[in-house]
Amino acid sequence: MTETERKMYRVERDSLGEVRIPANALWGAQTQRAIENFKISGIRFNRRFIAALGHVKRACARANQTLGLLESGVAEAIIAACEEMISGALDEHFPVDVFQTGSGTSTNMNANEVIAHRANQLLAGRGRVHPNDHVNFGQSSNDVMPTALHVALTLGLQEDLIPALERLAEVLRVKAQAFDAVVKTGRTHLQDATPIRMGQVFGGFASQIQHAIDRMGEALVALREVPLGGTAVGTGINCPEGFPQLALDYLNALLDTHFVEASNHVEANACRDSVVEVSGLLRTVAVSLHKIANDIRLMASGPRNGLGELRLPAVQPGSSIMPGKVNPVMAEALIMVCAQVIGYDAANTLGGLGGYFELNLMMPLLAHNTLSAVEMLARAVDAFTVRCVSGIEVNASHCEMLVERNLALATALAPVIGYDRAAEVAKEAERSGRTVRQVASEWKILSEEELDHLLDPMRLTKPGLLGK
Repeated sequence: MTETERKMYRVERDSLGEVRIPANALWGAQTQRAIENFKISGIRFNRRFIAALGHVKRACARANQTLGLLESGVAEAIIAACEEMISGALDEHFPVDVFQTGSGTSTNMNANEVIAHRANQLLAGRGRVHPNDHVNFGQSSNDVMPTALHVALTLGLQEDLIPALERLAEVLRVKAQAFDAVVKTGRTHLQDATPIRMGQVFGGFASQIQHAIDRMGEALVALREVPLGGTAVGTGINCPEGFPQLALDYLNALLDTHFVEASNHVEANACRDSVVEVSGLLRTVAVSLHKIANDIRLMASGPRNGLGELRLPAVQPGSSIMPGKVNPVMAEALIMVCAQVIGYDAANTLGGLGGYFELNLMMPLLAHNTLSAVEMLARAVDAFTVRCVSGIEVNASHCEMLVERNLALATALAPVIGYDRAAEVAKEAERSGRTVRQVASEWKILSEEELDHLLDPMRLTKPGLLGK
């Protein structure tokens, strides 16, 4: 190398030979090879995964120190470097593309090399830390990377998605109570159906989100077992006795989590079924959110020539050509995120099929997709809650008018005058443009008092036999 090149680069050696590395980079030869091999998407493992991997490496170092397998100074330097990694201070040194070796070995070695180099800087000549012999002691990419994914997903669910869903559920419950006196037209098959209270509609939405929260609880259970301790193929070769449980004890104490060692390490290394399960639960949550966002969007359609039952907050102009137009943009954004999460799940199903013999070879794909799904859903739900649902108003007078014109009100007459006669009333009302009440009154089918009783909109939203 020239003098200029020597200032810009350093040379390191691995089992394949020499590699030239940027002088200020904390990574080593194996990371550099991965950078050069995988110039694919430009997508890196996200912040939460890098932090989770740092948490796992820190817990492993502490366990090895406790077992007397790492000299105290070396262990403390590794732990300090891990804490910088967790904080995000070392993020620029994790450049490897997500689309890489299927086990995630390149990113595991990226972490080992960065931690080792930073630990050596901290030791300042008072010891020497090796990426494999010290940072990765008792571990393999095949058990560490999926363990880090379980940690990252668990923290993402606990800290972001579940709280976001809880906030949405609470706002929906508040709206359900506020809107409970407003009766609107129910709809099935996109056709008019019997009346329902707007409060009941929003109560249904709140129930959907509560079920979504419960499903995320199921996801946390699915993630509890982690593969740490299985090393290469699940046999635990080169893993010290007691190491996995001790590392998990440290991890749980620091994160207030409840991870446990896998009951069968061969299974835990060979497949990512639990992650596929979590992906499916995230997909179900996305389906629920899509339904709610779409219903709200449609009920607010108009304002003059749509359903017009709801008024949404105007958060931005809706058209570059139509002055005064306002669109349901927050609902649309959430709907797009839901579509993306459903797409991720399709890819994750294929990722789950990537288990061959003793290892799944789609770990980075699964990590990127599931963590992205959690992050995007959490942000989209919060935006939808704050910028849309919190400010929704109901157009009570318009709802009342639509209910009065609803042909399905003939349902209330059927128990008294019979289904066929009630159908005749509804058809005549449709043909003539009149209301069910007007036709029934003109035909003198029942007295005005009986019609008032039977066609009371609020009464039609409650259980019980109509006509009694």
